[in-house]
Amino acid sequence: MTAPRHILVVAHARREDTVEAADRVITALHAAGAIPVLAEDDRAELAEVLPQCGRIAALGIDVPLDDIELAIVLGGDGTILRAAEMVRGSAAPVLGINMGHVGFLAESERDDMDDAVARVIARDYRVEERLALSVRVKSAAGAVIYETWALNEATVEKASRERMLEVVMEIDGRPLSSFGCDGVVIATPTGSTAYNFSAGGPIIWPSVKAIAVVPLSAHALFAKPLVVDPEASVAIEVLARTHGTGILWCDGRRSHELPPGARVVVRQSSRPVRLARLHPPAFTDRLVQKFHLPVTGWRGPESLPAGSEVPS
Repeated sequence: MTAPRHILVVAHARREDTVEAADRVITALHAAGAIPVLAEDDRAELAEVLPQCGRIAALGIDVPLDDIELAIVLGGDGTILRAAEMVRGSAAPVLGINMGHVGFLAESERDDMDDAVARVIARDYRVEERLALSVRVKSAAGAVIYETWALNEATVEKASRERMLEVVMEIDGRPLSSFGCDGVVIATPTGSTAYNFSAGGPIIWPSVKAIAVVPLSAHALFAKPLVVDPEASVAIEVLARTHGTGILWCDGRRSHELPPGARVVVRQSSRPVRLARLHPPAFTDRLVQKFHLPVTGWRGPESLPAGSEVPS
């Protein structure tokens, strides 16, 4: 007897186009004999506009997380990050279908949604593992007071606009520099096109294992973006002379207050994030397409690899 296939559907339930897409995906999964699953909050919100969703299995109530085969995400990068948070701790990969604007983490666009769902049903996808961050906050006494993780970035920021954050940066247990700043971004290659990019940090190809460290508006001569080994430990300590508090943000979703003396320690997580991929990896093409980069005049290499496409 074939075991049931549980596919998590994660959708932004307050957008009309996303609700319509969720309806199509759920219908296609039912037709293929798979069991669609919704988070309890998503089920309640979608049931307001799609009554049939009230009868769909709820994650963690009707179906345990470990039974989820894959998560189909309908939305932008924020919704994909939410889905990655929901399946954290399981082996389920995340497949993003972009319903937003940039959608850097998405694998397909809305026009290709039906094909993407068909390939999920056929198990015609590969899984790519992305480096994630393990994040700990320690008190001035050295006790761990908060633990979380991040796929894109962990950011130490000032809590008040009018006050600067005074920090000291440490790499692998050795002090590097202290300065006043608006904050510090610690990003993965996946997050290098997000906050890190806006802050002037380097874009890092996903295949490169590294961590970027980018000070924000630092008052210091040595406060340039750094790229460190993925095995490195990066620590940002809020100095006691700081007036007020700082705040830690991870992926813009999870936060924790940082009083003077607090210490944020960031390392590579032992558990990567799994993304489902339908297309050959071509990060250069993704940069061109998502950032609308001009490539007019490119004559092409002497020979293109088999299966490669010239960016349009």
